[in-house]
Amino acid sequence: MEAAIITSLIAFGGSLIGTFAGIITSTKLTEYRLKELENKVEKHNSLVERMYLIEDRMNLSEEKCKVTDHRLKALEEERK
Repeated sequence: MEAAIITSLIAFGGSLIGTFAGIITSTKLTEYRLKELENKVEKHNSLVERMYLIEDRMNLSEEKCKVTDHRLKALEEERK
């Protein structure tokens, strides 16, 4: 009878260790995946912010071109 109890205690201990090892491994993998996802999101957000800056610069450049065109037309009309 004692052998059966010892065997069952060993099996229980092994199951307990295996369960905790699986939980720890799964948690580490989940944390790694979350960090990678956060990095991807940060890169995407950085890209979006840069695109807004580029759009603002493009709008400013377009306005400058319009002003320059208007001034050139005014100068051409003065020459005539």
